[in-house]
Amino acid sequence: MKWFKRFGWFHIPVTIPGAIIYLLAVFFCLTVFRAVDRNSHSVTDTLYGIFPFYVCTFLLIDWIATRSTGRKDAGRNSSQAHQR
Repeated sequence: MKWFKRFGWFHIPVTIPGAIIYLLAVFFCLTVFRAVDRNSHSVTDTLYGIFPFYVCTFLLIDWIATRSTGRKDAGRNSSQAHQR
């Protein structure tokens, strides 16, 4: 079952598990923003503080979405896919 649908560079959730993953990611990003912004002194401090958390979160969503698209050969290189 496909949890996400590819739309350009983005993955859009099309099922409830995909939507839950997106909501958890948004909640996490908002929590990180509030925690970092509370202790920062400028916009740059906030951006530098949230950057590693946001990038890891978006990469995790991309990884989950890529593997849950329902493709048979997701994550394999082309030589392994042709051997089967």
